[in-house]
Amino acid sequence: MTGRAVHVVGGGLAGLSAALALADGGQRVTLYEAGPQAGGRCRSYFDRELGCVVDNGNHLLLSGNRAAFAYVDRIGARETLGGPGEPFFPFLDARSGERWTVRPSGGRLPWWIFSRARRVPGTRPLDYLSLLRLRFSRSGATVASVLPHGALYERLLEPLAIAALNTRPEAGLASLLGAVVRETLMQGGDACVPWFPRASLAASLVDPALDALNAAGATVRLGQRVAALRITGNRVAEIATPAGPIQVAQGEAVVLAVPPSVAADLVPGLRAPTAFEAILNVHFRAEADGARAGFVGLIGGVAEWVFAKPGHVSVTISAANRMVDQPAESIAAAAWPDVCAAFGLSGPMPAWRVVKEKRATFAATAEQERLRPAAGSGLVNLTLAGDWTATGLPGTIEGAIRSGRTAAELLLHAA
Repeated sequence: MTGRAVHVVGGGLAGLSAALALADGGQRVTLYEAGPQAGGRCRSYFDRELGCVVDNGNHLLLSGNRAAFAYVDRIGARETLGGPGEPFFPFLDARSGERWTVRPSGGRLPWWIFSRARRVPGTRPLDYLSLLRLRFSRSGATVASVLPHGALYERLLEPLAIAALNTRPEAGLASLLGAVVRETLMQGGDACVPWFPRASLAASLVDPALDALNAAGATVRLGQRVAALRITGNRVAEIATPAGPIQVAQGEAVVLAVPPSVAADLVPGLRAPTAFEAILNVHFRAEADGARAGFVGLIGGVAEWVFAKPGHVSVTISAANRMVDQPAESIAAAAWPDVCAAFGLSGPMPAWRVVKEKRATFAATAEQERLRPAAGSGLVNLTLAGDWTATGLPGTIEGAIRSGRTAAELLLHAA
C-alpha cells in the first residue's frame, strides 16, 4: 500500500466505515480504539448470567438504508442478517391486546394505504397525507407540533419517531424524522424491509469489518486510548497516547470518530452536541417464537420493541432519560410484562440483564441540531465522523456509517 498514512481515532461504526473507505482509496490506515473491542454502541459480549451472547443494544436496519447496506456488502456480511424478507411490521397494543401488522406495498405508489389489512387500524387513506407535513415543516418544529394526533400518530408515527430520534416527539425535530421517512416509507415498501443480525451485532457489523480492514492491510490497535491531539498552526501534528506520542507527519491525516464530548476535549473550540438521551435494553433468558418478523412493536407499554433472539428475548426502551436512574431490577420488572404480552410467555421473571446507555445519542432537538459540526474540522488534516455530526439524519447506524464515508471522502479528495 503506497498511499499516505491516515490515523482513524475511534472504532465504532463511524470509524470502521471511515477506515474501510480510506483503505479502499489506497491509504495506509491505522485505527485506534480505546476499548478492548471495536463497535462502540454496536458491541456484543457473552453474558455469563444469561449464558449467551447479547448485544449492547437492539437495532433494525431498513432496506432503504443505502449507506448501511453498502457497508454490509463491502464487509461480506449480508448473509448474517435476517428478517421477514418483505415490509412487515407487527404491532401489539399492550393495553387492549389488539394486534395488527403494517405492510407497505412495493413500489413508490402507496396502494397499501387503501387496504384495511395493511394499514394501521382506525386510520383512513387520507390520514397518510400528514406525512408530507414532515417534509415541509418549518425550521425548528417538533414532531408533535407538526403531525395531527390520532390513530396513525399513536399507533405508528409516535413509536417510529421515538425509535428513530431517541427523543420524545414533543421535543424531537420534525425535519430529522422527515429525513428518515423520506428515505424509507416515502420510497415505498421496497425501502422498508426490516433486517437485523441473526446472531449478534458484532458478528454482522463489527467482526467482518475488522477482517476486511486486516485484509486491506490496515492496522487495528485495540486498547489504544488517544489522550490528546497536539495542534500546530492549522494541522494536527501529534497524537498523544499512554504508550507515547505518535507523530503526524506532513501529508498525513486524522479522522476523529469519537463521541462528541471526547471530540470537544480533543479539539479546542469544537462545537458539538451537549445534551443526550439514554437507551435502555433489557435481556431476559427466555426462549420465544418470534414468528415471521422476529420482533414486535409495542404501543402503550414500557418498551417500544421486543426481539426474539438466540437464547434470549430483548426489549428496547428509547428516549429513556426518565427511567435510566432507576434500579436495574425495577427496570427489568417493568419490562417483563411487555415480553410476556408480545410473545405469549408467562411465569416469573427469568434471569435478566439491563444495559444502560446514558448518552446513547444526542438529543434530536432544534438546539442540539444547531451544534452538530460538519465533517470538515477547519484543520487541514483533520475530519470528523460520528452520528452526531451534521449528517442530516438523527443518531442512527445509517448516519454513523454515512458520516464515516463523508469524512474519508474529504481526505481522499484533498490528497
